[in-house]
Amino acid sequence: MLDATTRSGGTATASPRAIATELAVPAPTPVGLAARCTRVLLSPWSRLSLLVALLVGAASAVLLFEPQRLLADGWPPQLGGTAAALVFAVAYGLCTVAFVPRPLLNLAAGALFGSQVGTGAAIAGTVLGAGIAFGLGRVLGQDALRPLLRGRWLKAADGQLSRHGFRSMLAARLFPGVPFWAANYCAAVSRMRCLPFLVATALGSIPNTAAYVVAGARASTPTSPAFLIAMACIALPALVGAVVAWRKRHHLRG
Repeated sequence: MLDATTRSGGTATASPRAIATELAVPAPTPVGLAARCTRVLLSPWSRLSLLVALLVGAASAVLLFEPQRLLADGWPPQLGGTAAALVFAVAYGLCTVAFVPRPLLNLAAGALFGSQVGTGAAIAGTVLGAGIAFGLGRVLGQDALRPLLRGRWLKAADGQLSRHGFRSMLAARLFPGVPFWAANYCAAVSRMRCLPFLVATALGSIPNTAAYVVAGARASTPTSPAFLIAMACIALPALVGAVVAWRKRHHLRG
C-alpha cells in the first residue's frame, strides 16, 4: 500500500512509483507494411477499380468469344435436356453481367429450347445475372460511389430506390427504357435490400422475357399468331414506358 499512496498530515499523496506509472505513455505501435497494403487494397476506390477491371475483362471476353453465334450455330450437341437449360441459364447470367443485351439472349433461349423451357431458363439467368451484378456493385462500388450522389437526378433516383425499392424496380423491369445493367448497379449503390430487388426482377421480367422467347421460338413462322402477339407484347410496354417518361419529365426536372 506504500507504493500507491503515502499519507502526510491526513492528506493522501501519490508515491513516486505511482506518479511514474501514471506518467508512462505507451509507445505507439508502428503500422507494418502488410497492414498499410491491406488498408489500401480494401479502400473504397481500390474496390471500385477492381469492379471496373472485372467488368472490362468480362466485356472483352464477350467480344472475343461472341456468344451471339449461338443463334446461328445452335447449342453444342453434347448437352441436352435439363442440363443444357441449366448451363444456358448460368451462361445467360454471366453474359448479362458482361453487358450482353438481354433481348438477344432471350431470342436465343427461344430458338434453342422452345417457348416453355426457354422462358424458364431465361428468367433464371436474368435473376442470376441481376444478383451477381447487385452483389458486385454493393461490395465493390457502393462505398466509393455513394458520396458522389450529389446531382439532383442522382439524388432523386437514389431516394426512390432506397424508399420504394420493390415497386420502383418492378416498374423498371416491366417497362423497358432503363438498361438492365444500369438498373442493377443503381440498385446496388442505393440502400435497396437484396431480396426485394431479386423478387421484383423476377416478377417484372416475366412478360418481356416471355415475349422475346416466344418470338425466338416462332421466328421461322413470322406470320403466325404467336409471333405477332409476342411482337405486340414487346412493343406495347416500350410505348407505355415512353409515354410515362414523357409525361413525368417535368416532375423529374423539379
